[in-house]
Amino acid sequence: MATLSAFSSSSPPWPNPNPNPNPNSDLPDHEEQSERTEPGDVVSAPNSGPTQYVNHNIRDGRPSPSSIPTLLNVSFNQDYGCFATGTDRGFRVYTCDPFREIFRRDFDRGGGIGVVEMRSVTNLMALVGGGSDPQYPLNKVMIWDDFESRCIGELSMRSEVRAVRIQLNRIVVVLEQKIFVYNFDDLKPLHQMETIPNPKGHCAVSQVADSIVLACPGLQKGQVRVEHYASKRTKFIMAHESRIASIALTMDGQLLATASSKGTLVRIFNTMDGVLLQEVRRGADRADIYSMAFSPTAQWLAVSSDKGTVHVFSLKVNVSSPGNDRSPGASNSNPVVASSSSSLSFIKGVLPKYFSSEWSVAQFRLPEGSQYIVAFGHQKNTVVILGMDGSFYRCQFDPVNGGEMIQLEYHNFLKPENVM
Repeated sequence: MATLSAFSSSSPPWPNPNPNPNPNSDLPDHEEQSERTEPGDVVSAPNSGPTQYVNHNIRDGRPSPSSIPTLLNVSFNQDYGCFATGTDRGFRVYTCDPFREIFRRDFDRGGGIGVVEMRSVTNLMALVGGGSDPQYPLNKVMIWDDFESRCIGELSMRSEVRAVRIQLNRIVVVLEQKIFVYNFDDLKPLHQMETIPNPKGHCAVSQVADSIVLACPGLQKGQVRVEHYASKRTKFIMAHESRIASIALTMDGQLLATASSKGTLVRIFNTMDGVLLQEVRRGADRADIYSMAFSPTAQWLAVSSDKGTVHVFSLKVNVSSPGNDRSPGASNSNPVVASSSSSLSFIKGVLPKYFSSEWSVAQFRLPEGSQYIVAFGHQKNTVVILGMDGSFYRCQFDPVNGGEMIQLEYHNFLKPENVM
């Protein structure tokens, strides 16, 4: 499993200027370690080399005139109000509305951050090394406290960390074939599960504090495992025939969206009973789905893919999530939504399923050749799109007439002039 170290507030800052990026250590399964250090102490995990804590490795504040860094990772925080990026030099944090870089941390030596996951809008986040010169070993999750500009804890795994997810009270570490759940406050292990090979680290976690739901690939191709921690229930859903390529949950974890490696269909399930509630079609040809996101009211679903188009779908399912303005049993009276699926409904069962599919209500075309992630903005009927080329788009869709979205804003968040 993992070894675990939680450092006291008096410990000097991490990291080793030249950490060993090799994650293949011989850490014993099911062993945990809790260490407290004093200034100058050296902390080492079992069977791993020593790590020295030093003070001279942080350079923060305003950008230098050096070249634009290489982007390694980009991710939204839990309510989509902020996003963070990992680069070959360190990490940066931005607000979405208004768009603004609020701080950056560049490291003098190494610097590559391959995973950065914010904890809401707090000063805490999880970091994993990445790139050709990683700042931290690829098998360690470092808990960074930006008030103190240092790491205050770590989770050391037996293999490379593929992804990290944070819920206010939990931190989830995704390895290629295992997932571990820890309590955030003290980093104590709570749960572990095995998955089918999951090199991209697919995993989603709900964000309602008293009802934690986790969704991840199961042990079979096309299967999704859903853990309801409040009710201590596990549900396995056979979502697709092909392998799972993307997973998303509503904020309350009641709805699950899945896409397969084919990338043509997106399916919406009830997470409690596994019932298929709706199926929408992205397109007819294969695609790599990069991300999916529900709107806060679960009325809309946004999907991005390698085809260079972001799609917004109308959801016709009824959920009782907080703030949902859709009344139970209400039918969808939106004319554009109805036309997106009903124009050929009279010949269902006669022509192939393709012709009676539900298509997206709104679309936004992007330059091909980059990967994009998507979320709904805090402004009404807006979508925020982040690209691995450094692009930030804010777009608005028409919920009544649909069609092409209107671009409201564009920035390149890697350029120096975007710092506050």
